[in-house]
Amino acid sequence: MTKRHVVMAGALAFAASRAMAFQVVGAPLMLRGLQVAYGPEDGHGQKSAADLAAEIKSDFEKKYDKVKEIAEKAVAEARDGVDQSKSAKEVADNALTAMNEAKARLDDLEQKMARDGGGDPDEGPKSFGQQYVESEGFKAFQDAGFSKSARGGDLQIKATLTSATTAAAGSVGDAVAPTRLPGILPLPQRRMTVRDLLSPGRMDGSTLEYVKETGFNNNAAPVAEGAEKPSSDLQYDLVTTSAKVIAHWMKASKQILSDVAQLKSTIDERLLYGLDYVEEQQLLNGSGTGQNLLGIVPQATAYSAPIVIPDATSIDLIRLAMLQAALAELPATGHVLNPIDWTFIETLKDGEGRYIIGNPQGQLTPSLWSLPVVQTQAMAVDKFLTGAFRSGAQVFDRWESRIETGYVDKDFILNLVTILAEERLALAVYRPQAFIYGDFGRVT
Repeated sequence: MTKRHVVMAGALAFAASRAMAFQVVGAPLMLRGLQVAYGPEDGHGQKSAADLAAEIKSDFEKKYDKVKEIAEKAVAEARDGVDQSKSAKEVADNALTAMNEAKARLDDLEQKMARDGGGDPDEGPKSFGQQYVESEGFKAFQDAGFSKSARGGDLQIKATLTSATTAAAGSVGDAVAPTRLPGILPLPQRRMTVRDLLSPGRMDGSTLEYVKETGFNNNAAPVAEGAEKPSSDLQYDLVTTSAKVIAHWMKASKQILSDVAQLKSTIDERLLYGLDYVEEQQLLNGSGTGQNLLGIVPQATAYSAPIVIPDATSIDLIRLAMLQAALAELPATGHVLNPIDWTFIETLKDGEGRYIIGNPQGQLTPSLWSLPVVQTQAMAVDKFLTGAFRSGAQVFDRWESRIETGYVDKDFILNLVTILAEERLALAVYRPQAFIYGDFGRVT
């Protein structure tokens, strides 16, 4: 017996005691974090981790006995001086190689199970080792005694594709492209209406002055021939108001303005809308203090019913306000209401449940007593304003609404742009008696 034969036989016996002899023909086992879906069951149900370990141990003992038998036979023949045939050597070499490969795969499988916490296969996808030993190809290879002539088992490894964006196999979430709608969806904007009711005008300088008639003593009377004629007199007052600036600004980087073509126009639109929003509040309710306009409501005449109507409704109150303006020789041209109050009026019903003025199927412009109704949230709830808007007041523009851009402080070196929106205007209320401001009395 040569030294090489003894070493080979001993190594074969030793390897048989350390590893299970099985081989994978096809894709190598890759136990690096991949997960695979369960294969079809074999009719016996899925095995627990303990059952799988017991099965592998039992199968290992059987294969160990067979390999040990080959090894002992090889050692005995070597001692008797029987030379090993070439085919026998190849069988021994293949067995030893297969056992070494099996040991390496078994180590990988143990490491994989250790990383997964040794959980039950029922609680998650089966590992590659589990799928392999349960595959039909491996079982056929096992039944053939792991013979070299038998076809080895193969296993197709497929990762479960998920929408995850982690580094785990099968995570394809990063490849999913979102559906991005073009443009920018703006916030809703209030429709501005008060300015349209007033007469427009322009002014020079910062101060607006006008002369208002404050009294007329009319003594006109029939006069007899040769009698002295009565005299009448007028009273005037000089009213002075100034143009007020409404303005605001925001900063934007030059890069974003260049990269998003729509952004510049969107900023301009929102800035101008902000001016209009405040302007409407000022035209109606400006207090006149500081840099505030003196609005129409603070100058309007308080509602006082010229006649008494029993159980007057909101519709009746509007009509009485029109009468009050008409008695002041300033017939009303429109009404301003909060949308809540106009909805209340439109939904009033008679004793039989029929709408009094509302028509759910109608398409008519809101009107009351043949005059247009302007709805704006700038008007307080439960209040109304009726008046001769065209002749009673006028708005003067010193600067019309405009957008300007420029550099402020360190804007230039910071690649920033300051975008400014501003306007300058004045309001003249010629005849306070032309506007009647009242309360519906529904809200305490």
